[in-house]
Amino acid sequence: MNYKKFSRLSSRILSVAFLIMAAGSWSPLDGSAVYTASAQSSPETRQGLFDHKDLTEAIHLSAKYLNRVCDQDGKFLYRVNLNPNVKPKPKYNFLRHAGSIYALADYDRNHPDPSTLNTLERASGFLKKAAIGPIPYRNDLLAVWSRAELTGIQKPLQAKLGGTGLGLIALLSVEKRKPETTPVDFLRRMGNFIIFMQKTEGSFYSKYIPEKGGKNDSWTSLYYPGEAALGLLMLYEKDPDLQWLQAAAKAIAYLARLRAGKRRVEADHWALLATAKLLPLYDRCQQPLPRNEILTHAIRICESILTHRSHYSKYSPEHGCFSDDGRTTPTSIRLEGLLAVNRFLLAERKTLRERIRVSAKEGIAFLIRSQIPSGKYAGGIPRAIQPLSENHPRFDRSFNERAMEVRIDYVQHALSAMLNYREQFF
Repeated sequence: MNYKKFSRLSSRILSVAFLIMAAGSWSPLDGSAVYTASAQSSPETRQGLFDHKDLTEAIHLSAKYLNRVCDQDGKFLYRVNLNPNVKPKPKYNFLRHAGSIYALADYDRNHPDPSTLNTLERASGFLKKAAIGPIPYRNDLLAVWSRAELTGIQKPLQAKLGGTGLGLIALLSVEKRKPETTPVDFLRRMGNFIIFMQKTEGSFYSKYIPEKGGKNDSWTSLYYPGEAALGLLMLYEKDPDLQWLQAAAKAIAYLARLRAGKRRVEADHWALLATAKLLPLYDRCQQPLPRNEILTHAIRICESILTHRSHYSKYSPEHGCFSDDGRTTPTSIRLEGLLAVNRFLLAERKTLRERIRVSAKEGIAFLIRSQIPSGKYAGGIPRAIQPLSENHPRFDRSFNERAMEVRIDYVQHALSAMLNYREQFF
């Protein structure tokens, strides 16, 4: 379908929704008006047919959004809500800040542009200045800190493992676009912190909280180990010290042992991204598990994602969405993981490769269909394609309040998924 026609249709859909809301006949907590408007689109639009041009334009739109919302100090406009009756709380998250740098750097690799490079320099500079510092009494360790005055969350000062992992990923991604933006010793000290947080068997402490004695694993994150491993692997590419590679291998091997034999495995896309980076390097380190077990772990995650994804009618606006509530980011992150694994699947895995191809095509169509096509927030990706109707089994008023929220990580993950899909299938 012609993208311009699609954009005009999408604009009309949004316009109708907001005109109804402005007239007072649509409550922002009731998704019926938006759903009705979406239902007016043609079968072709609802099925989400797209070509290389459509996808490339969607990629440019989301990259321009991230460029546009990064201020002169390098701080992103963290989130907005297209529903004028909802005022977002003033919060900030440096993991998502770092993830946005990661996606923009990948975009710049494909579409080099001085303005994007300038954004990358500003955003990485802000990350280093505002969030990265040593832990008490250890100047050889650098971490990304969550400070209440910046995050807007009143919690004790803490350094999250995933924050440092993603911070390392972000800075190393910028290094690939502009070498020597960050001194290698600075990057090594961040790697040192990740290793400092790793336990003997390969798992990690999730947080470092000075007022609670330092290393803390009272709470664990699904994604932090994969983020940490990917950061270490990218550091190894920059600084080929075997300790970075070995620690990453231990981390992925631990996850593989932990999940062995499970019928349903968590949709850990960061572990999949790290595994895709690890496998070509695996023969260089002491292998904590045989290579085939590392690969089996990745395949098990993929098969679990594909088996448990939601299915919608091909005429539904949500067709291609992986979750049962129309949210965009669960689809984006699963696509990132699936596409990472698809790169190293052998030809004999024909059935799995075909399942990934079909699901990815439908998922990318869903993301393009969800994207804001024009106006002040063009290129933004809302939290969900539409609010839920009151008869939806997952209906929740607070969900609908946030349905039209645009946050930088929603855009970042969609951009990463679209870039990877285009690279593999066009």
